[in-house]
Amino acid sequence: MTKKTVRKHFEFYGEVQGVGFRWICRQSASACGVTGWVRNEYDGSVTLELQGSEEQIAGVIDMLKKDSWIHIRHMDVREAPVDGEERSFRVRY
Repeated sequence: MTKKTVRKHFEFYGEVQGVGFRWICRQSASACGVTGWVRNEYDGSVTLELQGSEEQIAGVIDMLKKDSWIHIRHMDVREAPVDGEERSFRVRY
């Protein structure tokens, strides 16, 4: 049975810059088999989009929450349109 592909847009607040957040995102996305992107924002937050099954996306978020350097105080999440052309995960600058 094929899992439904979804895309989620996250905004993270807390100690999320300067702690390896983007690197952990890239490693976690690869381990969980998801695509998308991550970017530091000027206000100190981090924006992340993930595309895959609900379970795969949850796996990435679990890895971020378990990291000892990352301290997420608040996380906003919303559904986003699936990008049928996306084939990888990347860090945006």
